[in-house]
Amino acid sequence: MSQDVRIESIELLKTPSEMAAECPLSDEMRERISSYRNAVDAILKGRDSRLLAIIGPCSIHDPKAALEYASRLKGLADELSDVFLVVMRTYFEKPRTALGWKGLITDPDMDESCSMEKGLMIARRLLLDITEIGLPVGCEVLDPIVPQYIDEMMSWSSIGARTTESQTHRSLASGLSVAVGFKNSTSGDLTAAVNAAKSASSPASFIGVRRDGRLAVFRSRGNDGTHLILRGGDHGPNYYEDDVEDARKKMLALGLEPRIIIDCSHQNSRKDYTRQKRVLRAVIDQVRWGGKEIKGFMLESNLREGCQKIPSDLSKLEYGVSVTDACIGWDETERIMRNAAELLREANRNGGKVDIL
Repeated sequence: MSQDVRIESIELLKTPSEMAAECPLSDEMRERISSYRNAVDAILKGRDSRLLAIIGPCSIHDPKAALEYASRLKGLADELSDVFLVVMRTYFEKPRTALGWKGLITDPDMDESCSMEKGLMIARRLLLDITEIGLPVGCEVLDPIVPQYIDEMMSWSSIGARTTESQTHRSLASGLSVAVGFKNSTSGDLTAAVNAAKSASSPASFIGVRRDGRLAVFRSRGNDGTHLILRGGDHGPNYYEDDVEDARKKMLALGLEPRIIIDCSHQNSRKDYTRQKRVLRAVIDQVRWGGKEIKGFMLESNLREGCQKIPSDLSKLEYGVSVTDACIGWDETERIMRNAAELLREANRNGGKVDIL
């Protein structure tokens, strides 16, 4: 019987080792990334009372704009470092319900040419450049082979709502060197994400690709940095106090330490980017009232607010505007982050106590 009858072509790809040799990570950068990972771990495990603030574009399509954003975010991160550990959201892969642009790694030229080797190199160089600016970076893990090309630079990662149920991604997460957050399903159900966090925290064996390009069986010890990401669902938001309490109970029932990050976008904002500030305020209030299971939040933010469709003439793309989900602009990002920081500082000055009606 014939094989590959529906395959139009096969193109050889540089191995992760070959690509790393072209865009190497210095010893100083390795030490820096290790310190970032340790800081994320300390927050998730309660040794650091700060919150993780995972902030950045819904997806990155323009490296120049991403670097400008990173430079601005670095200044804000330093200013608010007493209450937040800011991780830049650097998402290069976009899961799609049906069709659409699948992200910079898959289609860097945004023309369906899918020059993936080019996309991988752009992503690797960009992660290195942002790390050199002085920011930890976080990525969503979608393709199970891609992490071998970029995971050494990541300080945090997530598994999306559409892939949380995948056993392949659970096994992969069990062996990643960074903390992994699992999003609840698009319906809003928490069961799959809690089960995924439990599964990934346990040892696993799976087939993967080594950095030299050879297939191998990987045997992991399990990931002790798994956590839950609440992003809302078909029936509405799930960032309210009762929702967080429900998530906490479900995690405890499986023997998991309750660690929860709130996504201020997606269904929690009812897909209205201007509502992200409301979600953030509610998250900060819960933390001020003693919600220790909340370890951080996510904001979709860009240089300019809103979103745009990808035009056939790419020269007409608006600089600094998302081509996927709509984002808040930079001015709004600074404003709500500074307000959130001041609320936490006020609570800290009062010994962690706030007035409760």
